[in-house]
Amino acid sequence: MNHYRAIRAALARKLAGTGLIHLAGGIPVPRNNDVEYPFRQDSDFLYLTGVEEPGCHMVLDPEKRREVLFVPRIDNHHRVWVGHVPSPEEARKLFGVDRVMYADQLKKFLGRRKVSTKALLRDALDEMRACKTEGELALMRRASVVSGAAHVAVMAAARPGMREYQVQALFDSECLKAGLKHLAYPSIVAAGANAAVLHYNRNDSLLKSGDMLLVDAGAELKGYPADITRTFPISGRFTRRQRDVYQVVLEAQKAGIAAALPGICSADLHIHSMRVIAEGLKSLGILRGGTDGLVENGAVRLFYPHGLSHMLGLDVHDKAGGKRRKMKNPTKIPLRFVAKLEPGFVVTMEPGVYFI
Repeated sequence: MNHYRAIRAALARKLAGTGLIHLAGGIPVPRNNDVEYPFRQDSDFLYLTGVEEPGCHMVLDPEKRREVLFVPRIDNHHRVWVGHVPSPEEARKLFGVDRVMYADQLKKFLGRRKVSTKALLRDALDEMRACKTEGELALMRRASVVSGAAHVAVMAAARPGMREYQVQALFDSECLKAGLKHLAYPSIVAAGANAAVLHYNRNDSLLKSGDMLLVDAGAELKGYPADITRTFPISGRFTRRQRDVYQVVLEAQKAGIAAALPGICSADLHIHSMRVIAEGLKSLGILRGGTDGLVENGAVRLFYPHGLSHMLGLDVHDKAGGKRRKMKNPTKIPLRFVAKLEPGFVVTMEPGVYFI
């Protein structure tokens, strides 16, 4: 809990003099009638507290250096259905806060006291969440190790004649067996031409010999995710053409990882990856012309239509660092993620080549 307490203290210092800091946690979302979707805590609330239960609030008092966690008031009837719920005293020790009160006492507690604005809080959290702490990195490494092992299990088990959803079920079960109950995002399991649909989600087609299978899937641990995409031959062997194209993408990924250093602009990394892919497709006879022209005139984007990278954190497409870090895109390529890399950033590196 010292990890979360340190983050709360840093936020209190950043917003000192602006009033109390109030952040609401997430609430259950109805799926239909009285059935709810599996609950996943609000990312900002997880960042500050590590509390994964719904209906909570956190209030920080920067001046008095005090913090209060507000939890739902649970009666005995509710406990019959959900089991033991920590008492306020148990929650105080469990989550390392100064005081725990019931959520129905929040309105009276706040009263007419000044509360920091949502805009100030939003920017402060965006700025803080960009650079990951060692505790956050440890959670992301664990999520990545488990997700990577699940990908390997999928590669070993995938066979012609299976359905995409059977592959998905295997990935999910491997993560669950390792204790990671939640996926970071809906899995994409795309065989053959389906892999050219960037956010394909039907996951119901037949796996055929000679086709490639793309699996974009990752689990999360306490909200911190893995984001891994791998493509491999369903039959277990690449054709020569498949291997050649795969190698182009792999070289672009390796080049991006090698170039991702503090001070480098993410947009420049993307342009570099476009150049590597242009050179690779030229070597295969798929593109012709000068590399600069292929990048500038958009020819490469016909095969590589998305960005190279994005921030990764409590949100799979995580915060890019707040107003202080905001910068204009120095290229003519439309990109969602534009930032100068800093120590503590976690970014994906995911080039691709698609034939539609």
